[in-house]
Amino acid sequence: MTKLYSLFLSHPVITTDSRDCPEGSIFFALKGETFNGNAYAEAALQKGCAYAVVDEPQYSVSDDERYILVPDVLKALQQLANEHRKALGTTIIGITGTNGKTTTKELIAAVLQRKYNILYTQGNFNNHIGVPKTLLRLTKEHEMAVIEMGANHPGEIKTLVDIVEPDCGLITNVGKAHLEGFGSFEGVIKTKGELYDYLRQNDGEIFIDSSNEHLTGIAGGIRQTPYLEGEVISCSPFLKFRWEGGEVQTQLIGTYNLTNMMAAATVGRHFGVSNEQINEALSHYTPSNNRSQLTVTEKNKLIVDTYNANPTSMMAALENFTVLTKSLPEGTQAMTILGDMRELGEVSNAEHQKVVDYIKTHQAPQKPWTVWLVGAEFQKTDNPFRTFADVNAVKTALAEEGTPEGKYILIKGSNGIRLFELPELL
Repeated sequence: MTKLYSLFLSHPVITTDSRDCPEGSIFFALKGETFNGNAYAEAALQKGCAYAVVDEPQYSVSDDERYILVPDVLKALQQLANEHRKALGTTIIGITGTNGKTTTKELIAAVLQRKYNILYTQGNFNNHIGVPKTLLRLTKEHEMAVIEMGANHPGEIKTLVDIVEPDCGLITNVGKAHLEGFGSFEGVIKTKGELYDYLRQNDGEIFIDSSNEHLTGIAGGIRQTPYLEGEVISCSPFLKFRWEGGEVQTQLIGTYNLTNMMAAATVGRHFGVSNEQINEALSHYTPSNNRSQLTVTEKNKLIVDTYNANPTSMMAALENFTVLTKSLPEGTQAMTILGDMRELGEVSNAEHQKVVDYIKTHQAPQKPWTVWLVGAEFQKTDNPFRTFADVNAVKTALAEEGTPEGKYILIKGSNGIRLFELPELL
């Protein structure tokens, strides 16, 4: 690893895609279920890479020093990232959680950028490959880093924290997601709690929503900074709130985002960002990732939240939409297009039925919603609403029947249902 790190210092750009080979970069020949990166090592070198890290001898040329043979390419990438992290000693904030971790990560980054040169996770690079690739983008100029960590199986957060070695961190929340992989809600809590476990063992510190019993229940023995308190002023549709630093008009939809805002304010305050800087950062942050986005078309107003969905986030979105519909102007109707929630295992039918039952119970009789349900799981529920097998069936209906008009439409579902294809049609 010492040799590889030495090479990295003189060639500090890495790639895992043989189609993207910056001159002088290092190619890591990762494997997947349907591909073997080793087979592309030669092509990567021809396209400009200085070195290729491989783990199958037949793809290594013994007398060519550009090939670096290791036992396991993925582990080599992860170990390299950890060595780089330790060499620089950058202060790192680790973030995980069931819902809100990407939004919280971006809000924290926005706040800290008002005072520091920071690196933060781009997009959804929050897994066993994305996290080390993010760490390897660290330079001496970065004063802090905000690293997001995701998981859908037990033990995955432990793997990531051992690579990242965060100095402090937070868990946004724990909810019912990826139950198929975790086995149970308790499995979710245990896995997310692996961030706390690391910080507890290494004298780290956590920022915590002290009103969340699931989090306080596993946070014993760690230095804690509770979130600052905030209060919702309005949410029609954008969240406006007040806290001890003043009032903030945000560009985010959903009262559930108050907790994310207070997490960012708390971290900012901890690291010496002024109230004025915090407020400016929070008020100017605009989502661009299909999370709590308001999209205004010629015919409708859309609340687009199609990146992911699980029972916890679905209910939060519906509860917020319920409040919103009660204050809609005359002539504006409410509509929801909801897609299946994936990876729920044996509780899938029950959780989808809860969504249906919530809508039936909470629609205002004088302002009933138009409800479209998309996917095989929703089709199995006992519901009085219109159902579609998939997003293509919705597209067909829109083409044949015309686009709804004058509606406030909540669009939410797991990414795999592909509801993100609908806004341009509405």
